[in-house]
Amino acid sequence: MAQAKDYLTQKKPMSAMLIFLIPIVLGNLFQQLYTIVDSAVVGRFVSAAALAAIGASYALTTVFIMVANGGGIGASVIVSRYFGAKKYGRMKTAAFTAIFTFLGVSILLGVAGLFFSRRLMLFFNTPAESLETALVYLNIYFMGLPFLFMYNVFSCLFNAMGKSKIPLYFLIFSSVLNMTLDVIFVTKCGWGVAGVAWATLISQGLSAVLSFFVYLRQIRELTSEPFALFDKKELKDMVHLALPSIFQQSTVSIGMLFVQGVVNSFGADALAGYSATLRLEQIAVVPMNSIGTALSSYTAQNIGAGKLERVRQGYRAAILLVAFFAVVDATWMEIFHAPLVRLFMSDNNLSEIAFATGDAYIRYIGWFFGIIGLKMATDGLLRGAGDTMMFTLANLVNLGIRVSLSVIFAPRYGIQLIWMVVPLGWLANFTVSFIGYASGKWKKVYSDASAH
Repeated sequence: MAQAKDYLTQKKPMSAMLIFLIPIVLGNLFQQLYTIVDSAVVGRFVSAAALAAIGASYALTTVFIMVANGGGIGASVIVSRYFGAKKYGRMKTAAFTAIFTFLGVSILLGVAGLFFSRRLMLFFNTPAESLETALVYLNIYFMGLPFLFMYNVFSCLFNAMGKSKIPLYFLIFSSVLNMTLDVIFVTKCGWGVAGVAWATLISQGLSAVLSFFVYLRQIRELTSEPFALFDKKELKDMVHLALPSIFQQSTVSIGMLFVQGVVNSFGADALAGYSATLRLEQIAVVPMNSIGTALSSYTAQNIGAGKLERVRQGYRAAILLVAFFAVVDATWMEIFHAPLVRLFMSDNNLSEIAFATGDAYIRYIGWFFGIIGLKMATDGLLRGAGDTMMFTLANLVNLGIRVSLSVIFAPRYGIQLIWMVVPLGWLANFTVSFIGYASGKWKKVYSDASAH
């Protein structure tokens, strides 16, 4: 039983990583699957303008999802350390502090989103023919933001305990329910984009509530030690890790948000093609992002258990996994690029511009996912070790390169510049993060934090 519970600190690094990683990959694939179904249902049964509306909203909504993921991952580092050190009372205090804090943050963000949604869409040059539809989608999304937020936070807290199978079960349930409601609300009820938004709210709302009760049951099974529902010191430590994690998770999304304004200037057809391929890119990134998440919890638990050499062994295992998934991504994108783009739109809704944009994007970006995998693995290790400075700097470099080059050169040389600069940002990010890893300073960061 002890080895089953502590496998991240006991089993061989590759075996431990795979046991933890596979459910995360499958769960995230299911999560991305329902976003693809959202777009495909709207593109095929409503219109290309409606698909463009979801695409215009997607960059903004992804920022909020990444805030939830980043905050949850930051909190899970603290929880993982206590779990690895078998300090279960402090672990429970940290977990409840995170739950109540992020619930309050999500409510505030939801209210702010409802108030500023129109201004944000206008600021980022949303095409006029898609603006009102995008606002319908966004406003329903913001009403359900607390459910979505907590759903992602609970997934991170389960992962902190090494229980990555539980979020997988909830993601399968949520995804199947979401896709079923998509078809019913759009094709049967005729609710259009609003139907897609309500399907997401209902499915994730149910999953968030169920996750809460299952999490309570899981932590009751741990050794009974006194704990508090809220602790300022735990909150301070959590914020120290969560803010850079939020930034790290949000960097790509924030970059997308600024770049979205440039994409929007090319018109609704180009936006529809770009949005379709962006969904496919998110699918391809899932294994790489999951490796970073897994390595973060693996690193935190092993540091908590005082097993620093296992951290380096886990990093080497992660690099091998990145290489495998990079080959898989390049293969399916190169072979199936055309039918994948057409998946999102019927022949009546698929313009030449939309197809050409999406097809050019997917064929180019498919060759570079190994770089983002290296970036995410290295960032995950630094995050798990608490070395917030280096991966924050690395992601600032990534964001600066992607946004500045897109804004400067895309209007002059064409929309293709937007995806051509993406690998440059990923490479710069990895380079800075790897320097931080190779220096070994992340070990000192943890030692100083423990002494404090």
